[in-house]
Amino acid sequence: MAVNGVDVSSFQPEAFSTKGLAFAFVKATEGTSYVNPRYRAQVDHARAAGLVVGHYHFGHKGGAAEADYFLSKVELHSGDILAFDWETSGVSQAERDAFVSRVKAKAPGHRVILYCNVDYWKNRDSDNGGPADGLWIADPNHPAGHPNVKGMLPPHLPWVIHQYSWAGGVDHDVANFKDAAALRAWAKPPAPKAPVPPAHPAPTLEQRVSALEAKVKSIEAKVN
Repeated sequence: MAVNGVDVSSFQPEAFSTKGLAFAFVKATEGTSYVNPRYRAQVDHARAAGLVVGHYHFGHKGGAAEADYFLSKVELHSGDILAFDWETSGVSQAERDAFVSRVKAKAPGHRVILYCNVDYWKNRDSDNGGPADGLWIADPNHPAGHPNVKGMLPPHLPWVIHQYSWAGGVDHDVANFKDAAALRAWAKPPAPKAPVPPAHPAPTLEQRVSALEAKVKSIEAKVN
């Protein structure tokens, strides 16, 4: 697996190293009052390097309010990924799922994934990641690309990112794709199909009235 990436926040420089990387996740917000002061510069730096860009929110309570705050601050481009960072004990699973659902509803066309560590996944999650599109698992105790979640993931929720190391003051990740092109293809899901109109649209009220009037006239003509 050669799809390498990092995740950064205000603790990392604006011009972090992008050598050998295919993607970068940037912390955007936290709670309903914090914005990473380096967010815009770090996102611009990742885009300039041609990376797939992810934006993540560190949850305090989750839910719709934090989702709306997050979306009001992120700078979305087509193919960007969104993530909820679930590592605060005060955030319930229901609040986590409410955040993810809200973001998916308000930002269609973007993947929304869940970040957590192995302990949270094993011991706090009971609904298989809820509505998330994938799992970003933090597991520094296992080699890159081999997180300790084998046999614990439902078919609809693959692990897509493994945060495997925090060496050198940087969070190192790998993506579960054969190459960068496959990651890009996954990150940009197909647009929802427009509903197909019925072959024979239902008549309007005016058309039904006209038909009824014509039928009455036909009956009257036969009677007379």
